[in-house]
Amino acid sequence: MKHLFQLLFLCLIGCNNMPQTTEISSEILDPMRVEVYENENREISFANKESAYYFTQSHENNHEEFSFFAGLNIAQNRIFQGYRLLDGTQDIPFSESTVEVYPYKMKRLYVNGMVETFWMHDYVNVLEVDVKNAQKKLGLKLLGDIKFIKKKDNMAFFSAMESSKVIGVLGKGNSLMKMNRKIISSSSKTGFFIAVGEDIEDAQQLLLETQQHHQQWKHNRINRMENLLLKNAFLTSTNTNFQNAMNWMVITMDQLVSEQQGYGIYAGLPWFNEYWGRDEFISMPGAVLVTGQFEWAKNILRSFGQFQETDKESEFYGRVPNIVNPSNIDYHTTDGTPRFVGELYDYVLYSGDQYLIEELYPTVQRSIEGALKNWTDEKGYLLHDDHETWMDARRNYDKLSYSPRGSRANDIQALWHKQLMAGVYFAQVMKDKKSEEKWQAVADKVKENFNKDFIDQKHNYIADRLDRNDKADYKIRPNQLFTYELADNKSLKWNATKICWEELVYPWGVSSLNRQDENFHPFHHSWENYHKDEGYHNGTIWLWLNGIAMQRMIEANQEEVAYKLFKNMNEQAMTMGVVGGLGENMDCYPRSNSPWPKLTGTYLQAWSNAEHLRVWYQHFLGIQPDMIKGKVLITPHIPVEVGDITYHSFIGEGYIEGQYSPLNQHYLYKFHNISSEITFSIKDFKDVTMEVEDGDVVALEINGDNLNYTHNSNFGDVSKDPQKVEDHQKTAQLFEGIQFCQPFTLEEHPVMKKSFKGDRGI
Repeated sequence: MKHLFQLLFLCLIGCNNMPQTTEISSEILDPMRVEVYENENREISFANKESAYYFTQSHENNHEEFSFFAGLNIAQNRIFQGYRLLDGTQDIPFSESTVEVYPYKMKRLYVNGMVETFWMHDYVNVLEVDVKNAQKKLGLKLLGDIKFIKKKDNMAFFSAMESSKVIGVLGKGNSLMKMNRKIISSSSKTGFFIAVGEDIEDAQQLLLETQQHHQQWKHNRINRMENLLLKNAFLTSTNTNFQNAMNWMVITMDQLVSEQQGYGIYAGLPWFNEYWGRDEFISMPGAVLVTGQFEWAKNILRSFGQFQETDKESEFYGRVPNIVNPSNIDYHTTDGTPRFVGELYDYVLYSGDQYLIEELYPTVQRSIEGALKNWTDEKGYLLHDDHETWMDARRNYDKLSYSPRGSRANDIQALWHKQLMAGVYFAQVMKDKKSEEKWQAVADKVKENFNKDFIDQKHNYIADRLDRNDKADYKIRPNQLFTYELADNKSLKWNATKICWEELVYPWGVSSLNRQDENFHPFHHSWENYHKDEGYHNGTIWLWLNGIAMQRMIEANQEEVAYKLFKNMNEQAMTMGVVGGLGENMDCYPRSNSPWPKLTGTYLQAWSNAEHLRVWYQHFLGIQPDMIKGKVLITPHIPVEVGDITYHSFIGEGYIEGQYSPLNQHYLYKFHNISSEITFSIKDFKDVTMEVEDGDVVALEINGDNLNYTHNSNFGDVSKDPQKVEDHQKTAQLFEGIQFCQPFTLEEHPVMKKSFKGDRGI
């Protein structure tokens, strides 16, 4: 696209006599600073918690897919494609700068001594550019296909690239503004406000409000992030690299929790700044539940529930949509609705909010009864088309699925079973005996048939699907990891975990198909051989799958193995791709002469970051509440390498303050505003169950063959549990020496011999 730019210049009256404002800083957030150098050219992203995000690369916006979205984007419309500062009449290239990225701002330190600080403010469509040490005269150049409209009251106004919105620019420090396409004469050295409104008057009013409130808005943004890290996601560790990475993960995850169209979670940036039912509910536990943001979770559930199809004559009766954006609502997916009901269940387990059960119970009833009416077979299975799972890529010209999983995928049956059991739970709360018995019977039928149809004597893992001819498809895919609650055989599940780890889990993440399969694609993008969507679910790494892979390994008592992948993802977030977060995909294999695969897909993906946080809280820390029943299971599997840690875990109306020291295997828990039955399940010792009240402190320490514990001033100990000991011995033997999967040579994969010359369809 041809770029049209306008030059904006400021003349500041009496600028040099004005006192310098104190730079706003944060003792909590500033130590999280990440320096980015020109050879890294990393992605940097900020959002305003509503419908706007700003994207740039640190030094040059040259990414083959992302650069199209550089600059400010609002409600899926590009507004302008970034900016350049000018010192005198000269463009100051980003290449001549060191970039510092903070959770709340970005700094550029130029070689001429000038310092630029970029800010995005919460809940307003406003950007702020602070400048210090400008050597000559300062100019601003907005990039993109924008058009100058007019100058009014010392403000300049432009039309946006897309949409009818208007961009307004105002110089800081009550400066005079001059426009000149070529040469600028200006003494301005303090920066600019950029605001976007519905029209000129709206943009002008927003600029005036910004001029008055921008310092407070900066404090508000910092305070919001500090509160998130000091309260909801509080974590300290003697391993400072671990702590910093986890704090960044929390911040970048929260960037996607927004109020664009009701409450929701962006699926991913830059393409998916919209709410997807599937992504929304995969992301919810790690995005908002484990950090105790229950109001957000409740509002997300309410928002999606409002979009449920309630027409009984529709084939989609009872479904919640898969896509909600400002221009479209789409019901074409099978797993979105089971995930919605499942996350309502997870929400009440964490919050204890019985009122939302009562409010949304009719929604739950419609969701189950609609599925039973329109989408189930005689065995109770939930039916779907080939592309109606999360593996949804299809060919452009005939819409055939690249990874067909119809008509009964294993993960869909697991989600359907969870939906039914959640319905049973809610029916019990609502004293709806008829629905409880009906749904329990269907759930029992699904589980019984699953163990017959998806498991056989020949394979020591779980089939990926039943096709339309009732034939089990035993492709090795990661989806089986989601089905363990349906499978009865404990040994089978351990074996399936081992097979998945050795055949699908690479040091950089989980592949969507094993490398021995003839349809395995080692690269997401290999245009000379195939369309990128062909490899999307047939070998490409999906980082959101890391969560369930690590969970199953932890459940098999292999937390140190799982942590190797967890640590790699922390390091990737801090050194590659978007600063502080995880993207959507990666090539399965590294390119030649590279030790690590290329990052692909979105630069920031909700479910990738959310699953990383979920597995930390629920399975490494092991906090698993049921606040409706007033019970909490604490089953920690904390890796040695994280060091001494202190953390908060929010449940109900209070939180658990936990501490752990790996050196002496000492656990300490303090309960704040919590009155519950707590069960501690630690390693291979017998469970310890007790009632705790607000302010109670429980300490546990491993002492040889005993687990000693104190509850306030009461002492006790337990010995080892023979069944746990036996299980631990079996898993230790099974997983001894287990390694990550490693690439084959490219010549071993038939798809690399193909030639593709078709439409890329980007």
